[in-house]
Amino acid sequence: MPYQFQSRIRYSETGEEKSLTLPGLINYFQDCSTFQSEELGNGVDDMLAKGKVWVLAYWQIELVRLPVLGEEVTVQTWAHAFKGFQGERNYRMLDRGGRTLACANSLWIYVDLHTGHPVRVDQEVQEAYPMEPALEMGKTSRKIKIPEGGVAREAFKVCRHHLDTNHHVNNAQYIDMAQEYIPKDWKIARVRAEYRSQAVLGDVIYPVISAGEDYVTVDLRGAEGRSFAVVEFCKTGKTD
Repeated sequence: MPYQFQSRIRYSETGEEKSLTLPGLINYFQDCSTFQSEELGNGVDDMLAKGKVWVLAYWQIELVRLPVLGEEVTVQTWAHAFKGFQGERNYRMLDRGGRTLACANSLWIYVDLHTGHPVRVDQEVQEAYPMEPALEMGKTSRKIKIPEGGVAREAFKVCRHHLDTNHHVNNAQYIDMAQEYIPKDWKIARVRAEYRSQAVLGDVIYPVISAGEDYVTVDLRGAEGRSFAVVEFCKTGKTD
């Protein structure tokens, strides 16, 4: 059975349309897997004691609709693959009737905190997580193509509120930054995010925006032109 918890959408989690924000959805997903890890003895402090950390490399999020203020939801997660230094995990948010509101697949890299390099996932860590079959979400590339001819927008600094317990910009924060460049009238059907390097406090982010009829790609770059994260939003859910 997937790990799950129930909740109700709070006013503080909603945006202008009185529905859960996209970063709010991602926070629910992250909280769900964090709760599971804490209960299984692989929580934040446990991983620090091991000298290891999971770093997110890729999101694929499919949206049916975002729940509204006061709506009761169930959030689920489960691991479905471990290979070498990688782990894959699915997420799902359900409405009160058990219908899917949103689902996601994620790819994580197991990193040694002392060397900063990926290492094979410890056997005891793998065995701690019950495995479930992967969701059928449609195959997408984990490398997001950055179209040529993007438009540079005003740069901004990483602030303390962007950081997580690893002292890097939290993955939901990158998506929050990127969605500023989506047309306001868009209904997003799919989000993909590829995390390429880690931004820290004081780094300057230089957004480069590429837009088509059904997509917007936001390349969040550092001062030397290297991407911290590339985020793609699709109206139709169709992508390469």
